[in-house]
Amino acid sequence: MAPSLSDVMTPDAAALAAAAGGEGRAPLAAGSADHDLFTGLTRLGDTALILGHRVSEWCGHAPILEEDIALANMALDLIGQTQLWLGLAGEVEGRGRDADALAFRRDAWDFHNLLLVERPNGDFGMTLMRQFLFDAWHLPLLKALEGSTDARIAAIAQKAGKEVAYHLERSADLVIRLGDGTEESHRRMQGALDALWGYTGEMFLGDAVDQRLAEAGVMPAPESLRAVWDQTVDQVLAEATLTRPASTFAHKGGKQGRHSEHMGHLLTTMQWLQRAYPDAKW
Repeated sequence: MAPSLSDVMTPDAAALAAAAGGEGRAPLAAGSADHDLFTGLTRLGDTALILGHRVSEWCGHAPILEEDIALANMALDLIGQTQLWLGLAGEVEGRGRDADALAFRRDAWDFHNLLLVERPNGDFGMTLMRQFLFDAWHLPLLKALEGSTDARIAAIAQKAGKEVAYHLERSADLVIRLGDGTEESHRRMQGALDALWGYTGEMFLGDAVDQRLAEAGVMPAPESLRAVWDQTVDQVLAEATLTRPASTFAHKGGKQGRHSEHMGHLLTTMQWLQRAYPDAKW
């Protein structure tokens, strides 16, 4: 007889599942509509969460007070979006896990975020370039999601799109100002662009889950976002006097749970309180 879920879970994992109301409920079947939807939602939520955490690391450390406040607000926007995406993912999964459980009680291989967002902050120029390259993809993604056949996704996208439109406006403006600024700021921005470029291609690489979600009209095919992103990036880089890298190499795997060494360190910082004191209340 095959072992039950409780037989193969560690005592701690079994206790967490029981507390979350998920004990005894079978995981979603791979390839099912609900499994695809759960995967798509966690990809959205995880990407927003990890970037939100990365940006929050600047709180108290930004070069000037105005940027400190602006970055903190952007981090809060992204984490608020995470709450909506992962909250909906938990509902779809139906195993009692809410947004907090999905954020704090999964290991690195269970996260489906883009590799770009887990890259370390580096200097201020690296952070801004990462943000711009992401925002230029994030806004057209949300615009496409507003037309989702799932009304819940469309509603979240409409709300998040208002925030992300500002994110893109701000990051693009700063990339232009620093790229076309001093010799030192130009050098740093070009270096950041060159370092991050190989992580942008993953945004447009689809897999079988993406294909099925696109065919159902739930989420756009990743490759369909490329033209708009290219147009935005080329326009901003031209104004910033920065050179678009010629390489077409793309790091990939984050959406499937294969991450860089930076992800484990990030989760150690982000999850330690919940891991140490599960279900603690203020």
